[in-house]
Amino acid sequence: MPQSSLEQAPSGWVDAAGTHHRPADGPVRIVSLVPSLTELVCDLGLGDQLVGRTGFCVHPRSRLRAVPKVGGTKDVRLDAVRALAPSHLIVNIDENTREAVDALGRFVPHVIVTHPCAPEDNFDLYALFGGVFGCEAQAAALAADLRAALAEAQAVASALPAEQVLYLIWRKPWMTIARETYIAAMLARVGWMSLPVASSVRYPELCFGEQWLRDVDRVFLSTEPYRFRERDLAEVAALAGRPAALIDGEMASWYGSRAIAGLRYLAELRRSSSASAASASGVRMA
Repeated sequence: MPQSSLEQAPSGWVDAAGTHHRPADGPVRIVSLVPSLTELVCDLGLGDQLVGRTGFCVHPRSRLRAVPKVGGTKDVRLDAVRALAPSHLIVNIDENTREAVDALGRFVPHVIVTHPCAPEDNFDLYALFGGVFGCEAQAAALAADLRAALAEAQAVASALPAEQVLYLIWRKPWMTIARETYIAAMLARVGWMSLPVASSVRYPELCFGEQWLRDVDRVFLSTEPYRFRERDLAEVAALAGRPAALIDGEMASWYGSRAIAGLRYLAELRRSSSASAASASGVRMA
């Protein structure tokens, strides 16, 4: 099972931008602009050091109620961040704009850049945060849980035939995911291979009726970023000519500590979907 590949170099810990970070020295004041990593910060026991978040950072709800908001992931209020005097800023290559991060970097001493592309990349996230913020034991515990969740996902994928899936994230226009995304990697760990196979963009638009859609076995409607609802299922199933179901978008797309629950959620969903399909076709599951 994969371990963290992130080693502590003499100059510190290295983030996704290649920046070396030393263990925090002095008071730690964290502003997180990444919802899933705000949750990770809290799960690592750093909630008291979290002084700012985006409006999309909503977990854990009870802890975050008292933490000031500084805007959204892509429309950060620079003055609001400056007023909080953070020692560390947590950002993500996909979720935050380069312009905002560069501007914030002019007055925030330490900017930690992240870019997980697969569930295994969370080992490095845990190690990075654990090393910088002095919570190595909590990070190691999360890593152990992630190894167990990956093993459970692999067991499900090995026990069931692979399926081709369409994962919808938006409508008007209809949009899906490329295989190079974190979501696609999460789905793949339980044997759900996302379509299209190749795409020049990470989140391509689609028109129902395209040739490659004939290879889809089932369709998932994500609850985020577009909030698909039960009322959308019949329409999509009719357009795709395939079974359609809702899927918890946070479980499939949030990295950090949520990856552990996400892998277990997907493993159970894969098992239950397979059992339901077998029941509908009259096949008896072992």
